[in-house]
Amino acid sequence: MLYRWSNLRLSWDSFRAMRNRAIRAQALHTGLNVIQRAGRVRSISFHWFRTVLGLGLFASTAIHSASAFGQLPTGWKAHDWDRQRPEIVAPGASNLPLLPPSDAVVLFDGKNLDEWRASDGGPAKWVIKDQVMESVPGSGYVFTAKSFGDVQLHVEWAAPEKVQGKSQGRGNSGVFLQGMIEVQVLDSFENITYADGQAGSIYGQYPPMVNVSRKPGEWQSYDIVYRKPSFGEDGKLQQPARITVFHNGVLIQDNVRPLGPTSWLQHGNYSKGEDKRPLSFQDHGNPVRYRNVWVRELPPESIVQPEKPYDPVIVSLKPEQQSKLIGKYARTDGGLWEITEKSGKLYFSVFGTPLEMIPHSVDEFGLKYTAGKIELKYDEAGNPTDLHFHMGGDITKATRAK
Repeated sequence: MLYRWSNLRLSWDSFRAMRNRAIRAQALHTGLNVIQRAGRVRSISFHWFRTVLGLGLFASTAIHSASAFGQLPTGWKAHDWDRQRPEIVAPGASNLPLLPPSDAVVLFDGKNLDEWRASDGGPAKWVIKDQVMESVPGSGYVFTAKSFGDVQLHVEWAAPEKVQGKSQGRGNSGVFLQGMIEVQVLDSFENITYADGQAGSIYGQYPPMVNVSRKPGEWQSYDIVYRKPSFGEDGKLQQPARITVFHNGVLIQDNVRPLGPTSWLQHGNYSKGEDKRPLSFQDHGNPVRYRNVWVRELPPESIVQPEKPYDPVIVSLKPEQQSKLIGKYARTDGGLWEITEKSGKLYFSVFGTPLEMIPHSVDEFGLKYTAGKIELKYDEAGNPTDLHFHMGGDITKATRAK
């Protein structure tokens, strides 16, 4: 069951997902406010009101004294028309199209839609015109044939050159990551809408830092870095998704953490699912165009560890052994190294910077925090004569200075 007027759509499924009456009433109130502000209130049928009353949306439980009721962790409720809109910034000269790097998976290059599918898994129902992918109103979303997790995604898009509609009804589409996080696509050039629904927003949650939209019909770009949410073995969320977005080369989302899956009117929670899912573009009833779409799969954020320890053996030197090492060493290429002592520890000075020495033996030392190695040679009396400093694939030699 679906009721529609202007840009507001209310469905039974949407209301059923709002689990208590107070939230339902607040969502309805928010929707009506949006319509009133836009001056688009139309006649509402008795059948519609009967459905609303049947849901109990006007029950007294909707009245709540807590001012923070229903607010998101950002401090805002979604789609607040009075939320401050981002400053308008003019983008620089376009450098599009941006060619993909050698390790990119090209999802659309203007030739065909082989990398895309309809929601039922069949061929994508969008069309190609002049080497551009165009949304066909009513055809549904398109999904990538391959699935992705952590990605760098490049998308070039253009709103229709002919301006029709306003607010959310003008050049509307969206880029979805893992099927749950939407980066809003909208003609936001001289087009007023709610802040968290304009171009570059994490829909319903985070407005872009600035509005850097180009004119209708001009090609724009999103460069998105996305890290998927992580979950423990028990299925509980350990870390939310993170997303960074550049719009026309300007940073507009800086490693923000979506509060959960993006949605209209509702707030959802993360749930563990497949690590990799298709990317998708939204059909919102406007013929938005896309071109030059490519993606790079990102490696895990975990750091690959060394195969063997840097300091497999650490020994303690006797004070007399340490004292023999203290002094200056003349480099064969000019300049001096110096070994000093402080609080019972030896330090190797490199251009004036003292680095703590880790003794592996009297002949070999590692360096704390730095992957360098010092080798020492001694004369028959046990006095150091030569020093070899290994660093970055090079060996610098020095002899004990007189």
